Amino acid sequence: MSGQRTGWRRVLPTWRAVLGTVLLFLLLIIGGLVAGYLLVGIPPANSAAKAQSTVYLYSDGSELARDGEINRQNVTLGQVPKSVQQAVLAAEDRDFYSESAVDPAAMLRAAWNTVTGKGKQSGSTITQQYVKNYYLGQEQTLTRKAKEFFIAIKLDREVSKDRILEGYLNSSYYGRNAYGIQAAAQSYYGRNAEQLTTAQGAYLATLLNAPSAYDITAHPGNRARVLARWNYVLDGMVKQKWLTRADRAALEFPLPRPAKPSAGLSGQRGYLVEAVKNYLTDNKILDEDTLRTGGYRITTTISRKRQNAFVKAVNTRVMDRLDDSRKVDRYVRAGGASIDPASGRVVALYGGIDYAKQFVNGATRSDYQVGSTFKPIVFASAVQNNSTTQDGERITPNTVYDGTNKRMTVSHGTRTGFAPANEDDRSYGPITVSEATDKSVNAVYAQMGIDVGPAKVKATAVDLGIPAGTPSLASSQGAISLGTATPSVLDMTQVYATLAHHGSHRPYTLVDKITKSEQEEIELPEREEITAIPRTAADTTTSILRSVVDGGTGTAAQGAGRPAAGKTGTAEDDKAAWFAGYTPDLATVVAVLGQNPESAAQEPLYGAGGLARVNGGDYPAQIWADYTAAALNGRPVRDFDLQLEEGAQPQSPSPYGSDSASPDVSDSPSEDPTGSTLPTPPTGAPTRPTGAPPTPTAPAEPTPTAQPTHDTPTYEPQSDDLEQRLRWRWRWGEGG
Repeated sequence: MSGQRTGWRRVLPTWRAVLGTVLLFLLLIIGGLVAGYLLVGIPPANSAAKAQSTVYLYSDGSELARDGEINRQNVTLGQVPKSVQQAVLAAEDRDFYSESAVDPAAMLRAAWNTVTGKGKQSGSTITQQYVKNYYLGQEQTLTRKAKEFFIAIKLDREVSKDRILEGYLNSSYYGRNAYGIQAAAQSYYGRNAEQLTTAQGAYLATLLNAPSAYDITAHPGNRARVLARWNYVLDGMVKQKWLTRADRAALEFPLPRPAKPSAGLSGQRGYLVEAVKNYLTDNKILDEDTLRTGGYRITTTISRKRQNAFVKAVNTRVMDRLDDSRKVDRYVRAGGASIDPASGRVVALYGGIDYAKQFVNGATRSDYQVGSTFKPIVFASAVQNNSTTQDGERITPNTVYDGTNKRMTVSHGTRTGFAPANEDDRSYGPITVSEATDKSVNAVYAQMGIDVGPAKVKATAVDLGIPAGTPSLASSQGAISLGTATPSVLDMTQVYATLAHHGSHRPYTLVDKITKSEQEEIELPEREEITAIPRTAADTTTSILRSVVDGGTGTAAQGAGRPAAGKTGTAEDDKAAWFAGYTPDLATVVAVLGQNPESAAQEPLYGAGGLARVNGGDYPAQIWADYTAAALNGRPVRDFDLQLEEGAQPQSPSPYGSDSASPDVSDSPSEDPTGSTLPTPPTGAPTRPTGAPPTPTAPAEPTPTAQPTHDTPTYEPQSDDLEQRLRWRWRWGEGG
């Protein structure tokens, strides 16, 4: 009786029971491993060359393109330079020759991520990757992972490490439809694998991690990410003592040559297929390995009619006007995107003149400044956040700012060190926000960005649709207001589609439906619609953008024959010209870009197409108008339904009218005690215009020419500082 357990101890298992359970569990695991090893054999090669074509369709079901041709040529390990082999090991598996064939911890982590839906996470050894590439498929399932585990163990016992590495080099995918190191060497550098340098081998090893993202010629905006990975590979070689520090320091990044896509992807087809693939992988609908196996039928959102209209508009307005006798005309590139604001469907995408000739997609690249097309985001953020000027006045379309050229911006009474120039160094004096938007006055928006706060401006930009990781978005500091960030044309189209949809943000999509073997339908993610900014903030922004089209820098957009809102933009040094605009039914952004075809360097567009300068109100706005008119042909004309913020209703013209003859500091100055000159305030009301308005012309578009070094003030406050003592408050009928 004394051995019986009583009380709470009766509910606990005995040590014998615990020990028995643990031993049984271990026996089951060992038995499972033994059974798996005995039952799973090394199967015949499952070559990726057997992959089926994937068919891409327009939204109406007609065929857009087919993709799936395989490019591979095997080589022996001896034909691959030792330094290139070591670069691959440094990138993927530095302990390959000394470690076992499997990494149980990494396998468990990958399995857990698969079960919990966290997506793909690599941790496999080179042996495991080779088994997946050569013997199995790319599906992310526990069954495939288990087979990979046992086959890798068997293979490691039966085949030398050199044979496994050779097989891995020949079966891996490097992007550009290149399977194996030989095809990759030819595709990226136009040479055989045995001729690769250490630097080139390190770049090809970099591609193994994310082939599409790391193709620097296709995605120049990813340059920093590519270089970081390339340096990681080389630093790993130094750490493993495969490369001396001196030799490492002497290496320069080997820029690959542009890709040569297959004939089946020429014209616009290649750009569209590339954009759809990136959409699928970026949104984790299909990963790159799985998509590469083929056999899918992908119905895109692209409208054949609207796509053709976009191509025609670009050709008519720009490409047909280029002349080989003008050197600058060889630099001209274009990109465009069009989104249905209500559904978020991308209905047209212009990537360039021909995917076989210009490989970089002008619609999705993210390496050109957007210029003043960013300014509406600043104003929308001001309204959203109830922002005020430095002296506490609420920012509305009617708020008056000082538009003096190179005016020093101020934060809480202290100079910031940021004093950007207006276009052609023009001064505007006191000017309303609405008029400053019409004329794209840098001085006004630079100060407004300080008033709102760069962090809030960035937050609004991300909410509207610009990716948070966009180059220069975080580092622009105060100059963020002038469009120094480099989101893609497609990203900016998402922003303007959100404004058109009254501030409601629905992530864009390029895909309507995906099926596999006409039986399995792939589930597409929910694209939840959220309120990015309040409706009144979006609609008030629309109201000032309508004025840009009615009488500002974007008057060429009137050619669409529809109520429209929009904004022009020009990058620094005129290397890009933008027009971003929308009707109630369609948001479209067009960019004309300058790029040297040999060096890929960005180039100014002075003189392109015979124009002295290419501004957003020229080619981009004209393309936008032609395309929009054709895309909406046959649909009823709709006007904007706007709910404006309190105090945002249009007021009478400013004291200086709406023409461009604004006062300059040289016009009737009055002396200020500090020595600064101020325009003499007007006396009485200005003369109202008579007769019909003249035919509108597009004023030149300002470009960002200065960048602050800090977000916070860089000068000590001065007691008699003009910025502390004076704020423009003139209104129609009011004195100064």
